[in-house]
Amino acid sequence: MGIWDKLTRLLGLKKREVNVLVVGLNNSGKSTVINHFKSEEERSTEIVATVGFNVEKFRNKNVGFTAFDMSGQGRYRDLWEHYYKECQGIIFVVDSSDRLRLVVVRDELDLLLQHPDVTGRRIPILFFANKMDIREALSSVKIAAALGLERILDKPWHICASNALTGEGLQEGVEWLTQQIRELVSNK
Repeated sequence: MGIWDKLTRLLGLKKREVNVLVVGLNNSGKSTVINHFKSEEERSTEIVATVGFNVEKFRNKNVGFTAFDMSGQGRYRDLWEHYYKECQGIIFVVDSSDRLRLVVVRDELDLLLQHPDVTGRRIPILFFANKMDIREALSSVKIAAALGLERILDKPWHICASNALTGEGLQEGVEWLTQQIRELVSNK
């Protein structure tokens, strides 16, 4: 790395490009979360269920994100693991009002955490406890307990209560993820 690269990185001027994987069960709000971060002109007015995956781009604090918005339908969840190796962060979206499928969410999280491309890496995981506007929604504390997040000791993680329709809680979460990714990149 040349002196110019070191100086621009030190001053935070160098633009960073990172890949993040956006996962969660179907109908949890993944595409709506990502849509919120796109520029006004690029936002979709109608969100449809993702089949396979979509690739979306957005920026936050001089960091360019390429988000792989993965389908959460059961038949497509096997695709997630093909993107673990190349991602620098994971956004895991949980429908806080869907109590019946919390066990499935925990199982999918366990599979993710045990995957060889994820274990041993300090990859930050941002959890959005989404759909907080629904009366039956569990709090982010209860979601964290139900998923057993306290047992994740080898990776930085954070959970935010969110409402992807209004954007509530989303910026806080992406700020945290951006900071974690910056720290990981600067330590390399």
